[in-house]
Amino acid sequence: METKRLDESSIQSAVEIIKADGLVAFPTETVYGLGANALSETAVKRVFEVKGRPSDNPLIVHVADFEEVKKYVDEFHPLTEKLVATYWPGPLTLIFKTRPNALPTVVSAGLSTVSFRMPKKKETLTLLRAAKLPLVGPSANTSGKPSPTTADHVFHDLQGKIEGILEGGAATIGVESTVLDISDPTKPPMILRPGAITKEQLEADLGIEVLIDQYLTKESDVPRSPGMKYKHYSPNTKVLMVHEADWSQAVSTLTARGLKLGVMAGPAIMEEVRMDVAATFPFQNDSVEAATKGLFAGLRSLDESLLQLDVILVPTFPEEKLGVAYMNRLKKAAGQQYFGEN
Repeated sequence: METKRLDESSIQSAVEIIKADGLVAFPTETVYGLGANALSETAVKRVFEVKGRPSDNPLIVHVADFEEVKKYVDEFHPLTEKLVATYWPGPLTLIFKTRPNALPTVVSAGLSTVSFRMPKKKETLTLLRAAKLPLVGPSANTSGKPSPTTADHVFHDLQGKIEGILEGGAATIGVESTVLDISDPTKPPMILRPGAITKEQLEADLGIEVLIDQYLTKESDVPRSPGMKYKHYSPNTKVLMVHEADWSQAVSTLTARGLKLGVMAGPAIMEEVRMDVAATFPFQNDSVEAATKGLFAGLRSLDESLLQLDVILVPTFPEEKLGVAYMNRLKKAAGQQYFGEN
């Protein structure tokens, strides 16, 4: 199968692929998604097959506007209108209880709820409006590996497996959307997956407490949201998290063992260790925003290095605001392993 590289001028070609139960990866401000007609069980099953995704992992449905959601949901949380007005289009996914059989069971992994999102990227909004269909859109990568933040990442993983990739430049955020469960109108909203829309931001805008889930489900559980499994976003190369005070010791200890090290970090850490490691992926600056944007791209770049690294070292950040989302992804990529902890 030829995987076509498409752009905004060839939206109609993407629409034709989607309507024929084909798969088209699309850009969003968070990561690239793997698009398929959410109303077609055949198309959605192909998404699971192509990604190697477990069938108990529910999918997010992408829509062009909130009116589309109303086709599948009868009862809304009292905060829905404010959430939609404030954050859509954008990196916030909302979970609603849907009408029975409103969407194919494979979309929800058998749950009574479905996640919906209106992405901000203009190319994808154009595709959604032209197709006049809701699209599922899990990350367009091999399941469990670092999510794709560029069209080239998608091509690397899925070339020859999908019909098209709609190009839209690099993702500006770099980690998946915040998932907020508002499926029960009688309960406060709960974050199931952290993202760029933070607990603090939601509470400030809504004027109420927002609950936050523990993020990690047991492997035997059916997750209520994508990205809730323990091991996820993982490259083949071992990843270790490194606290700020431990960098010199981490590099000296591991190199003394004869290991080839890759380091992802901002300028301050790079200045300290770059001469003693085999490969680097520099973040634009030392902020958590830069680290979040570069996390998946860096994991991919170092994992695919011809140097065949033994370990990738990645900095930790305080688990507050955007740092919650960053550490959520990093912990899963590293399998919860820090340097210096057994």
